[in-house]
Amino acid sequence: MDRTVPKGAALSLALLERAYGRAFTNAQRANAQSVIDALNQYGERFGLLQPHRLAQFLAQLMHESGGFKYDREIWGPTPAQKRYEGRKDLGNVQKGDGSRFRGRGPIQVTGRNNYRAFTKWAKKIDAAAPNFESAPDKLTTDHWEGLSPIWYWDEGNPDKKSLNRLADRGDIENITQKINGGLNGYDDRLRYYDRVALALLGYAVNEMPRFQADAGLKDRSGTSGPLTRAALHKALLKQTAAHRLSDDVATAPVVEEVEVGVPVEVDKPVVPESVEEKVKEKSNWLTWLTGGGGLGTIGLGWLSGMDWQAILAGGVVLVVVLLLFLLLRSQIIAAVRQIKAEVGS
Repeated sequence: MDRTVPKGAALSLALLERAYGRAFTNAQRANAQSVIDALNQYGERFGLLQPHRLAQFLAQLMHESGGFKYDREIWGPTPAQKRYEGRKDLGNVQKGDGSRFRGRGPIQVTGRNNYRAFTKWAKKIDAAAPNFESAPDKLTTDHWEGLSPIWYWDEGNPDKKSLNRLADRGDIENITQKINGGLNGYDDRLRYYDRVALALLGYAVNEMPRFQADAGLKDRSGTSGPLTRAALHKALLKQTAAHRLSDDVATAPVVEEVEVGVPVEVDKPVVPESVEEKVKEKSNWLTWLTGGGGLGTIGLGWLSGMDWQAILAGGVVLVVVLLLFLLLRSQIIAAVRQIKAEVGS
């Protein structure tokens, strides 16, 4: 039988309390238990019991609910809440809809449209599910309270498809964007991710230095950054059978450490210095054409008072050079690839 949640770190109140950092209150315990029950019953169906996905899912829920303190939005109304009224994108078309369809559940389902969509989804799972549009308070009753974030993760988010594909890549930032619409509370979400991941891997929340040492990281200070989170993601992936992973799975984001212990995430691979030097040698002619020795100097000449015939002639030259560059573009790319191959051999 394939193992999903790691042995010795089964999903439980104790594990969530470990990630939270202290014991839950009775209210927190009840809210968290609803999530645990829903995951235990339906998590496998939606691919959420894989440890690397579970860490992402629970981190988002713990931030959104304040560590399971809240299962509904506290109503002021605040200026932002007042703007819920009349929001057609939320389906709040009737007077009072803003308050009536305030955020509920651990992931704060908000707006008439979302309550209607959750009803439709829930009835596919259980035909006896309530009509949450008619009775929105029922969303905070068991086991629907725990199911509501699974719905949002599965299809209720803006992409209308499972966020598992982002969790498989360890893409915390884009998961946050899909859930929050921005990056509000991003640091707190990262903090919860670190804690949940450590708990799932069998570490205490204060044992990040030990994990970093076990993972072979240079920085063992306990401070988490992209390199540490990549290592956490990789460690969690090892707990999942390979055939359970989606096509989007990645062991880690691409990162570059510019100083010992100071990780910086980058969007491209690090290019060896030897490659960069050879590329510079072969591209000097292009620099001359587009820089101070070429078009830059010509451009300054035009602006210094040439007549219209000279400007027209210069324009023709510019067009010719640009066309030449486009024609030679494939050759330049081929040359760069050749350089990389030579350096790598």
